[in-house]
Amino acid sequence: MPSRGRHQSTSKECHEVLRRISAMEGVIGVIIGRSYGGKSLGSQCRTGSIKIQRKVPGGLKAVTQSAKGLQEIFIRTEPGAEDTINEAILKL
Repeated sequence: MPSRGRHQSTSKECHEVLRRISAMEGVIGVIIGRSYGGKSLGSQCRTGSIKIQRKVPGGLKAVTQSAKGLQEIFIRTEPGAEDTINEAILKL
């Protein structure tokens, strides 16, 4: 059984952003990971904001600001598409 408070749900604003990312060319899929309640990307970030943390083999690790805290996500990409997708996400 997973630890209490670590679940795979997110707010409707985040779901909208994740849907838009999933529709991008070169994106294979988006995987929602753990959530961390009470944490924030910063005072200037609104719900649905996304921050790419790093490139990893197979995609991009990122976090998004949900209504109740941070939500980890993994963006599975086609090989070599990471930089293009990263730039497109910054424009969202």
